[in-house]
Amino acid sequence: MAKRENYNELYLFMQVVREGSFTAAAQRLGLAQSGISRSVRELEERLGVQLLVRTTRRLSLTQAGEQLYQATESAFDALDSGLATLAHYRETPSGRVRINASQHAIDKCLLPKLAVFKQRYPDIRLELMNESRFVDIIAERFDAGVRLGPEVGPGMVATRITPDMEMAVVGTPDHLRRYGFPQTPADLAAHPCIAYQFADGSLYHWELIQDEKSIRHRPEGQWALSDSYMEAEAARLGLGLAYVPVELVENDLQRGTLIRVLQRYSLRMDGLFLYYPHRNVSPALRAVIDTLKI
Repeated sequence: MAKRENYNELYLFMQVVREGSFTAAAQRLGLAQSGISRSVRELEERLGVQLLVRTTRRLSLTQAGEQLYQATESAFDALDSGLATLAHYRETPSGRVRINASQHAIDKCLLPKLAVFKQRYPDIRLELMNESRFVDIIAERFDAGVRLGPEVGPGMVATRITPDMEMAVVGTPDHLRRYGFPQTPADLAAHPCIAYQFADGSLYHWELIQDEKSIRHRPEGQWALSDSYMEAEAARLGLGLAYVPVELVENDLQRGTLIRVLQRYSLRMDGLFLYYPHRNVSPALRAVIDTLKI
């Protein structure tokens, strides 16, 4: 492997030529003239050619010096241009951001909050992929994911993007007339309940609070679904009781098409968190994080 040149000496050489003297270059850079002169002399010795002709009145370039100056000036100008481009990306984020999230998270949080990107960051492309399962965001090439609660895998960082989420047990008036109004969590055993099924086939056991203790109810019924939106819709169709985030059924509760029961026992869960690899994030993802966080 070829030895890399000392770029600091090349930069000093370029500044001496631009300023026309060691004295002027030293003043511009805030360095000692003797140090700059020594660096240029060492550069000449290492290259084995004379770059500058020094006289008492002025400096002039040799043919080799002229060639090196042109190459050095071009290279440092290109570097300056590249750094300016990076500054532009920092100040005007652009590029693609892929986020894996549930339909609930997309509808109730991501879309409303990130809508400002239309005007604020028009060069950022947002790809919001709807999945209820937990995925390996690195292996599946997502920039970030959304999940309930701050607990994420090693090497990840989580940022809260919503307040705590209140759960609600809901059913239609017809369902409750038929099966009765449950007064305690134990009464759920008499009701067909709509289950939330994870990607691995397991069911979410409803978490409720009774006498300041956490209790669990295994939903028994004909229906198992993999999305909270579908659970709410199944409840609207009278297929059973559903246990869903209250914000998904607020309009139904106001209209009376669904009725809430067991409110005093219902759980408040950790809200939604955006999680992403714990590393320097792109300016585009940083804009997403800063917009979503609360």
